[in-house]
Amino acid sequence: MYRIPLRPACHSGTIQNMHASARLSVIRRPELVAAAGDWPGLRSAVQAGADAVYFGCTDLNMRYEAANFDLLEIKKAVAFLHQHDKKAYLTVNTIVYDREALKLKRLLRQARASGVDAVIAWDIAVIEAARALGIPVHLSTQASVANASAVIFFAGLGVRRVVLARECSLTDIAGIIRQLKRRRVHCEVETFIHGAMCMSISGRCFLSHALSGRSANRGRCLHPCRRRYLIKDTEEGKEMILGRDYILSAQDLCAVDFLDRLIVAGIDAFKIEGRMRSPDYIATVTAVYRCAIDAFFAGTLSAELKAALKARLGEVFNRGFSSGFYFGPPRAGGSPGGGAAAEKVFLGEVVNFYDRIQVAEILVRNQRVKKNDTILFYGKTTPASWAQAQELQIDHRPVRAAGKGSSVGIKIPFLVRPRDKVFLWKKKRSADTR
Repeated sequence: MYRIPLRPACHSGTIQNMHASARLSVIRRPELVAAAGDWPGLRSAVQAGADAVYFGCTDLNMRYEAANFDLLEIKKAVAFLHQHDKKAYLTVNTIVYDREALKLKRLLRQARASGVDAVIAWDIAVIEAARALGIPVHLSTQASVANASAVIFFAGLGVRRVVLARECSLTDIAGIIRQLKRRRVHCEVETFIHGAMCMSISGRCFLSHALSGRSANRGRCLHPCRRRYLIKDTEEGKEMILGRDYILSAQDLCAVDFLDRLIVAGIDAFKIEGRMRSPDYIATVTAVYRCAIDAFFAGTLSAELKAALKARLGEVFNRGFSSGFYFGPPRAGGSPGGGAAAEKVFLGEVVNFYDRIQVAEILVRNQRVKKNDTILFYGKTTPASWAQAQELQIDHRPVRAAGKGSSVGIKIPFLVRPRDKVFLWKKKRSADTR
C-alpha cells in the first residue's frame, strides 16, 4: 500500500484543451531533479523515478549540515546513478574564498574523474575552474537570475542551465524562455517545484550569521527564522511569544496543482528541494511528481489525481503549502501551518532477511508492532520502502503483535538488509502545526 516508489496509478480523466494530444507530442518532457543528502536518500530518489539527482560533498555546498558525501564517495555515487541511467549533479554552490582555491581544485578534479554530468555553482571562480576542466555548469538559484539578459550573459560564460530565482513568476519564466528561443540561445531553464522557501531573496540571508556566526551563504544556516521568539515592549516591559504564526518562516512550495502549466511553459527541468530531508520524504515527493509528469504526457492528469497526489505530499514533513511566487508575491498571512499528516516512529532494526521466503527478522527496540501496521524500511543500501505487516511470527508461530525486545518475522515483498532501520508509519491524530 505504501511502498515507494510505486509510480502511483494515474487515474483516467479528461485533460484540458491546452493539453490536447496533438500538442503533447511537441511539448518537451522536463527532467525531474531530486535531492539527496546521503546514500539512503540517493537510492530512494533513484527508485522513486528521478531523472537526475543533485548532491553535495562535505564542503563548499549550501547544505553543510546534511550528511553529504565524502570526496572519495563521489565516484561511487556517480557510478551508481549512471548504472541506473540517471544524471549526477554535484553542488558546489557556496561563495569561495582564496584560501579555499586548492580545496576547490581538488574537488573539481575528483568530480571530473568521477564523470559528473554537471556542477551546480554561482561563484565565478567555481564556474571558471569547472569550465577549465571541461565540466558542464548549471547556475545555482543563488545567482538570483530573473531576466533573459542575465541568462544570456551566463550562457556566454559557458553555463548550460540556469536555475532561475525563486522570486520569478510563471509569466516571468515564460517570457524568459520565449526570448531565449527567439535569440537562439541554447541554455536550459530549471525551476523549483517543491520544498522549503526562504524568506530572504534567493536565500541570501545574514540572520544566521548575525546571531550565531554561521553563514547561510556558506551552507551553515541554523534557520533562526523558524524559531519562536520572545518580544518585549521596551516602554512597559510587556512580553509576547511569537511562534504560532512563525512570521519569518515561509510555507513550503508545492506545484502539483499547476504542474501542467509549468510543463506547457517549456521549463526544461523541475527541481525538488530536500538534501536535509529523510529518505521517506525524498521517496514520497519524487514519486508524486514522477506520477504527475507521466500522467500529463499520458493525458490523465485530472483534478482528482492532483488532489490525491497533494494529499500524498501532505503525509510527509511540510510547513503548509503555497504556490510560491509563480502567480505573484505570496500574500501576507501565508505563515506555516499544516504539518505532516503521517509520522514515522522508530521501531527497531533488521537482523536478517530470508530471501527465499521473503521474511525480514526485526529486533523490536521501541514501541510495539501489530498485524496490519504499515512499516517503513531504509538503510545505506536500501531505499525507503513501505510494507503492511500482514503476517507476523515469533519462533515460527503466528502472532498478532510483538512488543519491545522481541524478535519478530514479518513477510515483505522487497529486499532489506541487516542493520536497516525500521519505523512504524502511521497517520497523526492531529497535524503538527509547526
